[in-house]
Amino acid sequence: MRLPRAEKLLAWGAAVVGAIGFVSALTPEMANRVEIVQGVLPPGWPEAARVLTVAFGIGLIWLSRSLAKRRRRAWQLAVAVVLASAAAHLAKGLDIEEATVSLLLLVALLRWRRRFEVPGDPASVRPLLGLGAALAGIAAVVGGEELRGAELSHRTSDALLGFGVVLGFLALYFWLRPFGQAVAQTVAERRIARALVEAYGSDSLAFFALRRDKSYLFSPSRRAFLAYRVVAGTALVSGDPVGDDAEIDELLAEVRRIARAHGWRLAVVGASGEQLARYRAFGLKPVAMGEEAVLRPQEFSLEGRAIRKVRQSVSRLRKSGYSFRIVEADEVGPELEAELDDVSTAWRRGEPERGFSMAIDDLHVPGTVLALAEDTAGRVGGFLHLAPSQAGGGWSLSAMRRRPDAPNGLTEFLVVETLAWARETGARELSLNFCALTDFLAPERVKTRVRRLVRRGLLLADNVFQLERLYSFNRKFLPEWRRRYVCVEHFTDLPAVGLAYLRAESLLVPPGPWMRRREARRRVAA
Repeated sequence: MRLPRAEKLLAWGAAVVGAIGFVSALTPEMANRVEIVQGVLPPGWPEAARVLTVAFGIGLIWLSRSLAKRRRRAWQLAVAVVLASAAAHLAKGLDIEEATVSLLLLVALLRWRRRFEVPGDPASVRPLLGLGAALAGIAAVVGGEELRGAELSHRTSDALLGFGVVLGFLALYFWLRPFGQAVAQTVAERRIARALVEAYGSDSLAFFALRRDKSYLFSPSRRAFLAYRVVAGTALVSGDPVGDDAEIDELLAEVRRIARAHGWRLAVVGASGEQLARYRAFGLKPVAMGEEAVLRPQEFSLEGRAIRKVRQSVSRLRKSGYSFRIVEADEVGPELEAELDDVSTAWRRGEPERGFSMAIDDLHVPGTVLALAEDTAGRVGGFLHLAPSQAGGGWSLSAMRRRPDAPNGLTEFLVVETLAWARETGARELSLNFCALTDFLAPERVKTRVRRLVRRGLLLADNVFQLERLYSFNRKFLPEWRRRYVCVEHFTDLPAVGLAYLRAESLLVPPGPWMRRREARRRVAA
């Protein structure tokens, strides 16, 4: 049986010592010991020490998770808290037993100090200095009033105390914040990644690894790479690695080593079913995250009752005079580019650009195409942006947009006409959208009470995430469904990985100036 690593045991030890301290502070002290303490310390000190013991106990329980992640700053803070906790135990009632347990934990922390090698985030130094200055200012105000013999009003005192507590929690957040990594790509790296995608990118998500908001990790020979981004302490690998199959294992081992060295959670999002055995061999656990809708141009037909709504939409748009054409994305002229920007702006309605695992962040990337729907006056009513997949043998939908005043069914018209074009050009497949949580959205699969409750919650949140609407749209075309997975090291990482993924997809972007700054950075990067 494999024994737990030292940092895991120390994390559990910290949680246990914290719980002991918390319980000790809430239970009566031995009378004879209390008398000794009261005879030595000034009045009020034992009571203050009891309150501090509670705080230190909660602090150690809170720090235990960061200790398990081998964070150096968590170790430093734990050493200080354990020392202070031992002193507080002695001051509140001469609790020798609890103080001894704390000191034993201190010895263990010092003995295995080299295990805690994950660095803190250097970017947190500046906010920490600012918070320290603010806390010092509060202390100076309170101390100055006491020196002058004046007393602050209860309202002012409570306000300063509350403000100080908030600042203290912020300081702890910045102190323990994991090491971050800014997205960085060079022109040479993008060129190599593009060549690998064109040579080996058989998966429908491969082209989306070329987004500018991802970092690249290459194998030593540079015949394989993966794209990832670090979000909130989680390294999100976007889709399967691309390149020579013989070098993929070494590449995955390296990204795991980097993640562990920085204390990041590791997750592969949008993983294909073909690579699950490989991920399992590296200790990653796959969880189905949804399905990708795939259409076969050579087999697609508008015949039959099941697809009559799509057939009616296409017929209505054709009768109203809408036409269809394909334009190479890098050959779009200034006038058409401005019109496409107008359509995008109207479609987004102030919302941020979304995408990470199945969207490209530039409508004009060479190799991509635009499928346009134009009215009788030549005005673009909507468009699809398509990225190549299957090593040139198919296409993946990157974006679909339409004017709000365009006729209903315009997007269906675009998809059907694109399928006809793809059939003529010999494309093997057209990948539509990825639909998350389809096991809960498909009515025929929701058979248990838990699934029904989850589905109800997803439907209530559909105005924000639009999962059900996207799933319903894809179902119209009777696609085949290709499962996609998120692979994590521990199932307990799923909530944090899910939140990081939502942030990466811009589904959890705060409104107002934050969003405007994000969009400005995106335009500069482009």
